[in-house]
Order: sequence, then C-alpha cells, then structure tokens
Amino acid sequence: MTLLGLLALAGISPAWSQGTGLHLIPMPVSVSNISSQPLTGGVQITCSAPCAAEDEFAIADLKTTLSAKGVDVSSTAGVTVLVTRYGSAISQSIYRDSLPVDSPERTANAGFPEAMKPEGYVIIPDGKGLAVTAASAEGIFYALQTVKQLVDAGAGRAAVLHTATIRDWPAMKYRGLDDDLSRGPVTTLEFQKKLIRTLAAYKVNLYSPYFEHTAGYAANPLWGPPGGTVTAADAAALVAYAKPYHVMIVPEQEAFGHLHHNLTWEQYQTLAETPHGAVLAPGQAGSLALTTQMLTELAGQYPGPFLHIGADETVDLGLGQTKAEVDSRGLAPVYLDFMQRIATSVEPLHRRLLFWGDIAQDAPDLLKQLPDKFKQQTIAIAWVYSPEPKGYDRFLNPFRNAGFETWVAPSVNNFRKVYPNNNLALLNIQEFARDGQRLGSTGLLNTIWNDDGEGLFNQDWYGILFGAAAGWQKGESSIPQFQQSYAQVFHNDATGKLNQAQKELMAAHAVLKDQAKVGDASNSIFWVDPLSKDGLKIGAQVRPYTHELRIHAEAALTLIAEARAAAGAKAVVEHAAPTTAIYESEIYGAASSNLEEPDAVDAMELGARRMDLIGLNFQLADELVEGYQRAYASQGSMDKKVRAAVGRELSDINGVNGRIEDMRDRYSLLRDMFAAEWLRSNRPYALRPVLEHYDYTVGILLARSDRFRSALRQWNDSHTLPPAAELGIPSVLVTAPAGTK
Repeated sequence: MTLLGLLALAGISPAWSQGTGLHLIPMPVSVSNISSQPLTGGVQITCSAPCAAEDEFAIADLKTTLSAKGVDVSSTAGVTVLVTRYGSAISQSIYRDSLPVDSPERTANAGFPEAMKPEGYVIIPDGKGLAVTAASAEGIFYALQTVKQLVDAGAGRAAVLHTATIRDWPAMKYRGLDDDLSRGPVTTLEFQKKLIRTLAAYKVNLYSPYFEHTAGYAANPLWGPPGGTVTAADAAALVAYAKPYHVMIVPEQEAFGHLHHNLTWEQYQTLAETPHGAVLAPGQAGSLALTTQMLTELAGQYPGPFLHIGADETVDLGLGQTKAEVDSRGLAPVYLDFMQRIATSVEPLHRRLLFWGDIAQDAPDLLKQLPDKFKQQTIAIAWVYSPEPKGYDRFLNPFRNAGFETWVAPSVNNFRKVYPNNNLALLNIQEFARDGQRLGSTGLLNTIWNDDGEGLFNQDWYGILFGAAAGWQKGESSIPQFQQSYAQVFHNDATGKLNQAQKELMAAHAVLKDQAKVGDASNSIFWVDPLSKDGLKIGAQVRPYTHELRIHAEAALTLIAEARAAAGAKAVVEHAAPTTAIYESEIYGAASSNLEEPDAVDAMELGARRMDLIGLNFQLADELVEGYQRAYASQGSMDKKVRAAVGRELSDINGVNGRIEDMRDRYSLLRDMFAAEWLRSNRPYALRPVLEHYDYTVGILLARSDRFRSALRQWNDSHTLPPAAELGIPSVLVTAPAGTK
C-alpha cells in the first residue's frame, strides 16, 4: 500500500485539505499535533553527529533567516531544533514517532518509504522544540525551509515557534522556473542569487534562464548586447551559488526558432529561413553547426543533466529556403528531422534535451514513429498559458502516447500586463499541474515572459510561489489556501492585508476582461491615448466601468499602505542595486517598512497605480471633451457669466490642476517609480525604450496643452474657439452598450 493509502487508513488527510491554521507554502502532505512555544529565549539549532557539510549549510541558512527576524539563535537557547540524517537510532525514532500510534507502518517498524527518500522529510515536536530527519541533503534542506515558516516573528510581535508533526515529500521530481532574459529585462547576478535563495525556500529545484541572443558566446560575439549579456563568468558564479541551495541551473537556448536578434547580423543571413527572420533553415549545413556550437558552449558553462533547446513557434518554417521541402514532405516531418539531427549532433554532451511541444504535438502519428533513442534523449514540455475548461490532456497525450517523458509549463501571466493577471495564472498553474501529475508528467516549469520589454520581476512572485506549491503538492493545489497564506509567508504581513490587495488587483483585471470586454489591464490600454482613434474605441467599452476599476485599484493601494503601517517603519532602505539618477529615497523611502520583500510590495503598488491611471485617463478624457463641448457651445454669448464659465471650462482642461496636467503628472510619477523598480532587479540595459515611452506620452500631453493654450488665447482675443477637430479631440463621445465588443 502507498504511504498516502496508509495515511488515509490512519485518518490523516493531506494538510491542504485541512484547516491547519498554519501558513505554509507549499503545504506539506500531512500536518497534525499543532501547538506552539514562545521563543523569548531564542532557539538552538543543532545537528546530531556526524553532521554533513550540506546539512551545516542548511542550518546556517536557517540561522540567517531567523536572525533577520530578530530571533536569537545562540547555542544556549532553551528551545531546540534537532537535525539528523535518517539512519541513526535517533532518526528512526523521529520517523516512527511521526506515524499515528495505530499505523501499520509503526507496528511493523518500517523504514523511510521510497517516495520520501529523495527529497522528503519528517518533523516532530520532541518536548524541547522540533526534531527533523530526512534521508538526503535535499530533504534536510527542505525540512528547514518549512521550519523557517513555522517561526512567527516580526516587528512588535513576540517570536513563536509553531510545532507540529509534519510528513512531506514532493509530487513532482522537477519544479522549475523559466525566466525570459531576452525580451528586454536582464536581471543582475546579485538579483539572480536572491532569486535562487527565494526559489529554494519554496522547494523549487530548477532555474532556467531563457536565451535568444543574451547568452555570451565566445564563438558568436556579435550577438550579446553590451550591458545585456549573461557571460560565462556570470554562469559560473550562478551555478556555484545555486549548488548548496539544491537548485539546478538549466539554460534554455532557442536552437531552431526565436532567433531573430541573432539572424539580423549579415554574416548569419544564409542560415535564416526568411530574410532577417527568426527561424534557422534546416537545409543549410551551417544551421546544425550553429546549434551544436551554442549548445556545446552552454554545456561547458552549466553542468547538469539537461539542456533546453526551445524549438517552439517556428512560424517561418516553410516560408523561405525550406518551402519546397515543406511543400513536398509536410511541415512536421521537416521539423522533426531537424530535431533529431540536433539530438544526434549533441549526443557527446550526454545531456537530455528539453523542448517545447507546441509544434510536434500536432503530429501524434509521427511522434510514435520516432526512434526510441530520440524519445529517451528528450523531454517534451507542453506549454499553455491560460485556463483550459476541457483540461490539458490534449497537449500532453500526443507525447505520452508516443513514449516521451513530459513536463508541464504554465505561466505567471505577466506578459504585456501592467501587473500579472493572477485570475488566469492561478487557474492555469493549478489545473495544468493537476493534469500533468495525473498523466505522469515528472516536472513543472513555470514561466515568465517579457514580450513587450516592460517586465518587472518583483511583480511576479505571487504566481511563482503558487507554481512552487502546485509542483510540490499532490493533485489540485488549493487556491484559497494559498491566497490566505501568501502575505504572511512571503511578506511576514501579520495583518493579511496584502492577501486582500492581491485579490483587489485580480478584481480590477476582471472588470476589464469580463465586463468591459477589452482583455485585461494590458500595457497597450495603459499607453493608449484616450483621445486617439483607438482610445475612443476602447473608451466606449471601458467608460461604464472606470469607477469600479479604480475602486479596486485604490482599495489595493489602501491595503498596501495599511500593511506597511502595521509593520512599522524601517530605519534603512537596502536594495540589491543602486538606482543611479533616480531619486529612489523620495519615491519609495517613505513607504519602506519592516515587511519582508519590500521591493515586491513596491512593485505591487506600482501595478495598482498603473491600473488606477487606466481608469482615470478615460474619465479625464471624457471630462475634457464634455467641458470643451460646453465651452464651444457658449462661445457666441455676450453674457459675462457665460463668458466666465467658458474661462473656467478651459482652465479645468488646461490650467493648474487641469485634466491634461493630471494625466501628465501621473505618467511622470510612474516613470520614475518604474525606473527605480526596474533597477532593483535588472541591469540598466533595455530600460531606455520603456522610459522613452513614458516621455513620449508626456510629450503628447504637453503638445495637447499647447494647443489648448492657443485656444485660450483665441478666446481671450476674440471670444471664439476653434472646432474640436482642430484640437485633436472628438466633438461627441460614444459609449458602447454594456457587455458589447
């Protein structure tokens, strides 16, 4: 019988289906015997001899975290956390005591189950505090990450250790994050180290930086942009740093498609399927040589069992140099032939190749015919970034039925958004992980995509942490349980107000998607001029819902401020990187608090402010148009009161505190907030285009202000006004019926 079956017989259900009262991410398989002990005298963390170097690192990591929370970790403390590897008499006793008294396992004095040996662990209360055991270094490390979350301590709160009997092990072997470093943001090495620490704290064991042109290749030096290249030295430092955290670095180098930046260089033109396109021409001998070179050089920088070759969205294939062959043989055979040639060429590297499944999944019969050797050398990753009402079987079964190992890849749904749409992200992650586990997928690779170059990593943690939970926990991870624990665990927010702030931002997205029917709070809507042709069309749909949109965004801002205030002020603001030429202390310093991960809180505030401005822009534009309509209609009057009213209308549009100035000031503030947040995680590379967009938008508003200033001079001179069209505004507003597109 399985361990889950034994737990069920003993009346112990998985913790995420229980009301444990503990805030844990991920939730363990089982939790019972919950109590607590004050830590007024601190805590002593000891390792039974002999203590492996890996376990000493895990203990030191725990001490660092608890010290940062204000907990004394001196060796004389009364409360203890005892750490021991499974195998000793003490560890066997710990394991036995973790079982229910009437458990068949306990009666038979059974050993650590096979399912728990690779990464599982046991925690029990032992009268003095907690005792921890595991059969591996990974298990000890993950046990102590759970202990971190069992300590409740913070500004103004007496430190408490929650004790419990916990049995835990992962549902999926590989739990990873794929991080887009090729569409603008390229994180700093220091931030990547922080990322590794944070992923490991939530039991994520794989990090995959995504490269198109930003990996530094000695053999292809033209590709890497100055200031935006991840060098071999960066790779070596990151790999070394990640090792004791049990995080594997798996580089993803697009090796078939998504190579536009590489193929714009003239010396590579002969390899492009279409001129300055994005796909390698499989028929060109140099294409395979180039792919082999890239993967070989990466293999030397990133040791490990895997390389990710991408191979998704090869949309140009068959449109250029390979057209005749694709017309003759079909797209799938040409695609799969090149994939096999790649696998054969890098066979000496002794790596398994991960590849995206979107192209090959449409050829299920051909997949079955592929050689077993190719299937054993590769892992197919099905990617879908939205909830699927009919489930995800159709994306996995073509590979599963053909004998491939599979992983699943959901998304934090951050791409092209002012803030991630977690309505979509949480469901996508939850359901894809559930279906993947049911169909035998061994890994979950959550994804971040920065399609329009405006991605801020610190806005993505909500989806990242839920992905960590979904990959670790068996079956369908509870979204409500996660939402009730996120702020307490990640931000040490005792009030839970940041949980509600996240929900308010989800509600704001839903207003635009489900009511206004314009998608969601996208960057394109944020940037649109509400008085342009597109802006007027979108405004007609959004106008009935701007109040509701703004109420949710502003509720989030209020909750963020209340959470900061409750946590108390922080004396010193510290960030991973300086923000040159940005007056960050004036922008964020006053808001700094004792909340943990303050940069992520600031990033959430920025997202809420941008959402609020979407609604405000359309409201102000409407008021501007309506005000000018009233002024224009009154221009022939000789009545002094009417003329004074016209002056007030024009002042409300373009004077001090006028509508145009309101828009200008909001965009200007958000520009500086965005720059400050960007530089906390990213290199300066690729920031300029985003700031130029802010400046361009402010320029539009300044030009509009000039036109209205000219109109005011005309009014003062002749008491006449130019038609609305001369000012670039409509004379009539149109509102779409509610619920229409």
